[in-house]
Amino acid sequence: MNLDNNFWDNRYQTEEIQWDMGAVSPPLKTYFDQLEDQSLKILIPGCGNAWEAEYLWQHGFTNVHLLDWSATALSNFRKRLALFPEAQLIEGDFFQHNGQYDLIIEQTFFCALPPSQRANYVEQVHKLLKPEGKLVGLLFNVPLNTDHPPFGGKKEEYLIYFRPYFDILVMEDCYNSVKPRAGRELFIKLQKKV
Repeated sequence: MNLDNNFWDNRYQTEEIQWDMGAVSPPLKTYFDQLEDQSLKILIPGCGNAWEAEYLWQHGFTNVHLLDWSATALSNFRKRLALFPEAQLIEGDFFQHNGQYDLIIEQTFFCALPPSQRANYVEQVHKLLKPEGKLVGLLFNVPLNTDHPPFGGKKEEYLIYFRPYFDILVMEDCYNSVKPRAGRELFIKLQKKV
């Protein structure tokens, strides 16, 4: 299965996006609500329709950058938030992206990547974060599929990937997942090792 930009853009064009909740994820909303520094430079890779970015923007976080392969997904977001800075909407390949961020948000991007790219994902996140920057978000904590996204996984596997590059501040069962994902998600808060 070729999970390239055409594959993902087609999913948004045909609205085959069953992972899309149509709103900010409750665990991420809870995390965002306790953030005080609205100047944080934030990246949301594989942002899709970017409900998390919309929530952040509406709550004063203006330094949010969205990255996705799908022009359609970014266009969907642009239609909802016409005043969002065009320069902060990035159509491209996460693994080719350069920049420095205080915070990277993980929301269904990791599980969309083939498992063979997980080590590369961790290295790229580490590279993109400023010293002491954080990766915060959700990871599935169940076996899902092996032949198509979403690809599942377990905490023990994730620790093998992340521990060399990050201090594990939080990696625990999520208490406030949406009902279809209840008992199936880990909330993560990881800080870049320097």
